[in-house]
Amino acid sequence: MPGPSAKTVPLFYEDAYLRTFNSVVAAVEDDRLVLEESAFYPRGGGQPPDQGIIEFDGTTSRVAGVSRKGAAIVHKVQGQLPAVGQEVKCLLDWDLRYRYMRLHTALHALSAIVLDGWDADVTGGNIADGGAKARMDFSLEGIRINDILDEVQSKLRHELARSLPVKTYEMAREEAVTVPGLIRTHINLLPKQIKQVRIVEIEGLDIQADGGIHVSNTREVGLVNVLGGSNKGRINRRIEIALDDPPTAQSRIDS
Repeated sequence: MPGPSAKTVPLFYEDAYLRTFNSVVAAVEDDRLVLEESAFYPRGGGQPPDQGIIEFDGTTSRVAGVSRKGAAIVHKVQGQLPAVGQEVKCLLDWDLRYRYMRLHTALHALSAIVLDGWDADVTGGNIADGGAKARMDFSLEGIRINDILDEVQSKLRHELARSLPVKTYEMAREEAVTVPGLIRTHINLLPKQIKQVRIVEIEGLDIQADGGIHVSNTREVGLVNVLGGSNKGRINRRIEIALDDPPTAQSRIDS
């Protein structure tokens, strides 16, 4: 849809708590459009895409999916589409987005705990069912996953309750590949063309390369339940988690 030079400024990296914004339509094709700037997060890294609405000329259309195509962010729209060059007002489904942010941060804490306690790499992860639950897979050969779940839940709740600040910043690729544990996945998934690596750091707990969006403090995650675990082949072990009674939208909690 967008040409090779099309680019969308990702506002969610400037402010993950941005709920409404105005932008200009850069391209339209069928039921999809590209905005010059967007706070809608596209699917990636196990985090689902945002949803929301776009308002223009007294019309409201629904954003039902968001994806990347090169440097452009493509929005799948249900309803009438604006014209190229038209300014639109966009509103995120904030309850959904905030749930994704909380779960994504919880998964980072989970990966740090399993790495520290059992020296296990991450082999996969996903947030599912509209943020109702999330799972992470680990290389835990020789370990019965159900034998460690109680300990994992206890440690996870403890670390999140410590009110640890969550920071994001960039690091040169040459430096990033030398930091132990920074590339947490079992297979290095860092594309060769990436020169600056986005880092997510939970102070005092975890630091890893990640392109997702997170809360600014672990206390925003709230209570997390470990739903269960399962064996996925000879090596992989899966742990599923869920937020305990996810709250409605909240303002940023400054650290």
